[in-house]
Amino acid sequence: MEEFDENKAIAHMRKAIAESESQKYSDDELLNLIDIIWDFYEQNGLLDVDLNDDEEDDDPEAMISDLVDYAKRMIKKDRRATLDLELIEPLVKAEIEYEDSLLGDI
Repeated sequence: MEEFDENKAIAHMRKAIAESESQKYSDDELLNLIDIIWDFYEQNGLLDVDLNDDEEDDDPEAMISDLVDYAKRMIKKDRRATLDLELIEPLVKAEIEYEDSLLGDI
């Protein structure tokens, strides 16, 4: 299984939005969103190693919706963040898609 690579995740996220939008944001801005995603995972016990497939949420759409809402709240709180709130959902979905691509090697 390939390890998570922040640079590849950022590149994948950039492909999910228009190039004109992508150019507005630094890698650090997108990395901040990745950190927010992983904070959400940690707060919700989604990083637990002993998590069985049977215990996983059967509604990934609801989890993504919760994650997007969480990310929007965190971005709003961050005075230095410049990321357009309308871009959060496609960026979050792209980051998750990148994560899922890593699982394909199992």
